[in-house]
Amino acid sequence: MESIDIKKISDVKFRIEKQTPMNGGVVFFTTEDMLEKMKKDSTVGQAVNAAKLPGIVGDVLVMPDGHQGYGFPVGGVAAFDAEDGIISPGAVGFDINCGVRLIKTSLTLKELRPKIKELSDMLFKNVPTGVGSKLNLGFKEQDLELVAKEGVRYAIEKGYGTKEDIERIEEHGKLSGADFSKVSKDAKKRGLNQLGTLGAGNHFLEVQKVEKILDESIAKAYGLEKDQIVIMVHTGSRGFGHQICSDFLRTLVEYQQKNNIQLPDKELSYAKVGSKEADDYIMAMNCAVNFAFTNRQMITHLIRKSFSEVFKKDFEDLGMDLLYDVAHNIAKYEEHLVDGKKRKLYIHRKGATRAFPKGTKELPSRYRTVGQPVIIPGSMSTGSYVLCGMENSMKESFGSACHGSGRVMSRHQALREIPSSKTFDVLKDKEIEIRIRTRKLISEEAEWAYKNPDEVVSVVEKAGLAKIVSKNKPVIVIKG
Repeated sequence: MESIDIKKISDVKFRIEKQTPMNGGVVFFTTEDMLEKMKKDSTVGQAVNAAKLPGIVGDVLVMPDGHQGYGFPVGGVAAFDAEDGIISPGAVGFDINCGVRLIKTSLTLKELRPKIKELSDMLFKNVPTGVGSKLNLGFKEQDLELVAKEGVRYAIEKGYGTKEDIERIEEHGKLSGADFSKVSKDAKKRGLNQLGTLGAGNHFLEVQKVEKILDESIAKAYGLEKDQIVIMVHTGSRGFGHQICSDFLRTLVEYQQKNNIQLPDKELSYAKVGSKEADDYIMAMNCAVNFAFTNRQMITHLIRKSFSEVFKKDFEDLGMDLLYDVAHNIAKYEEHLVDGKKRKLYIHRKGATRAFPKGTKELPSRYRTVGQPVIIPGSMSTGSYVLCGMENSMKESFGSACHGSGRVMSRHQALREIPSSKTFDVLKDKEIEIRIRTRKLISEEAEWAYKNPDEVVSVVEKAGLAKIVSKNKPVIVIKG
């Protein structure tokens, strides 16, 4: 992409100006070093192509964890007018509502250490992991339909959590407007026994120690303190959401042909807002969003059960409250201030987290005076972060921040170049317990395959999108 002029705005902000045939510019929140790495794959070109889509409002944004994706870069954010814009499945991703949640405990590492191997085994036993993993809850298709429509509330009513959990989930664990009839038979079949399962790839369950508090007042509001044990869950809508995306990408091939639409990239297929194809996708996508929120809720139930069995206490006595649950692959109907005027938009976040500041009405009352928790996972040996949404995110990024550390190596490259023994040695040196289904995943998910999460969150903070609250170090890692 040498021919494209990328201007430096600040140490952490770079811009490609709008030029024909672009309908908006492109802004990168990153460092010069990380931007150079983005230039080595298709990240920059994909962002420029996304800026050519019709109905785009403002600029396409790329977060510091940005890297090449399917058509639209991972780490990307794009806003489209809610009346004249478009909806693009590629700008949401295959793993609809892949997201992260953090569960607190009242335990310290000193209390956990004597039970660490037993707890590792119990979590690995109770939480299904790996490709095609299933959990037989006795659910029928009508239960799946209720999950798709009602989200987390249905799981709570079945006894898988508490009412307090609901208020600590983005959108209270449910997007309205889900229509199960828009979901294919294949998607329903794939999703039926996948609730409560972690899956594989970059999905994980980690028991972590709060290593460092960076903002005492916000940490106190969040109920976080140094040396506290917390649990992070990273997974999404599994085969259910993947199939929904695949189904609509096929539908949109016909839509493009029928409407004689010339795409900048065939992977950026879209439908105009208000068309049957766009409406159907949104209703099916919302089903997958609600499924994913519920999936993480079911896993939370299994985690609480595991801790209770190991520590011989009720999970309430172990202080296992939910901090928050955030989505980072989603298209959401939101209202934002654009050029001084309120506009209704569809915000596409693909590998990006909502990061609303204090005072935002969408936040639960407990966080409205401080700002939304933004949960950022790192690799399995480097650590993760909790941040807090800041006011500048509404001005600069449609209330968005990064979603993780971001890959710098493809899975194939990581397998070729990183021996699994290297990662096992690092985990052993750091006294991190690991439970994993397939050995090759150790190489694919090694820390060297990812950007440094310290640098990624530093960019987000310097850009004023979110403030760093705590850094957490892994103690137990469960992967597929």
